[in-house]
Amino acid sequence: MTCICTYPDVTARTYNIDAVPMTGILVKPRWLHGNPAMRFLRTIIIGIPSELYRWLAAIKTLKGSWMLIVPGTGLLTDVCGLWGWGPYTLFKWSLVAKLCRCKLLFVSVGAGPLHSALGKYFVKSALSLADFRSYRDKASLEYLKRIGFETNRDRVYPDLAFSLPEAMIPSDNGEKERRSVVGLGLMEHYGRPNVDSPSNAIYLAYLENLVVFLRWLLAHEYDARLLIGDVGDVHVTEEFKSLLKERSLTYDKTRIIDEPISSVQDLTSQLAATDIVVATRFHNVLLALLLNKPVIAISFHHKCTSLMSEMGLSQYCHDINHMNAGRLVEQFQDLARNAEKLKLVIRQRVEQSRKALEEQYRLIFKGI
Repeated sequence: MTCICTYPDVTARTYNIDAVPMTGILVKPRWLHGNPAMRFLRTIIIGIPSELYRWLAAIKTLKGSWMLIVPGTGLLTDVCGLWGWGPYTLFKWSLVAKLCRCKLLFVSVGAGPLHSALGKYFVKSALSLADFRSYRDKASLEYLKRIGFETNRDRVYPDLAFSLPEAMIPSDNGEKERRSVVGLGLMEHYGRPNVDSPSNAIYLAYLENLVVFLRWLLAHEYDARLLIGDVGDVHVTEEFKSLLKERSLTYDKTRIIDEPISSVQDLTSQLAATDIVVATRFHNVLLALLLNKPVIAISFHHKCTSLMSEMGLSQYCHDINHMNAGRLVEQFQDLARNAEKLKLVIRQRVEQSRKALEEQYRLIFKGI
């Protein structure tokens, strides 16, 4: 098994498997910025030969392989551009797989949004080469239909994180603190993902409303644990704490717990130490559900609303573009009142998702 990924050295060291870079290193000297002639010259002299080398490296990687699996995550989008791990690179590896006579499988992937015509072309072209396609929610399948991709033979299976081995899922140690702990998952967000010019006002309103919500939690004898879902969100925590001080909310480390998170293991351990979770980033919500925690999802993408709907928790979705602290408090109170009943529903839906993924794995690997 070879993993094609970003940060292959970290992946190889952590999981003791072979790993190669998904993309090459792009060197863009500062003196090229704003100079069209030099950028064109760089493309001719460096860019094109480098990309030809990357195609050859991809062929070398997949030559003799049995299948290429594109597993999970929201790869089918151009929100972060066409290049890097965007649609072009996805298309390149898909085409190389077919040239090397590999089976190509897209497994429980998320789709959308796609802003550019080229992004749509690369994604639809890559998917059209696949021997097997499944999406992690109906919203992704419907999105691809809307942009003109034929999905009649495609399937919907849950997010792959639902099959995280139970041995890796921390359990509640049963030691209850004096006060209930609410996990508050923070995320950098600058507007709707399908809007070209996102607004900083949405992000500021998001933080302001969470400050009001946190004030309410502390006044009603809840403690809070600040959570992130990506190392890129570290600065959001700092912004949030600064805002707490500006709004004259005392930052008491015994009531507002902020511990570093740098891995999935850190995140699951800290989620396990909460009673209820209010989170934004998708996998904070998903992993909290996997740990059987009642959750309010601050939804920024159709994947969040789809997940909450599948888990029977639609009424506990809160639109990030229309944050309202009063409404969030009402949802929280209702969630807390019904927590034990909801845990039964969550446990049942998680088990159904785990079984569905086992079915998918049997289908994919039936030739072994």
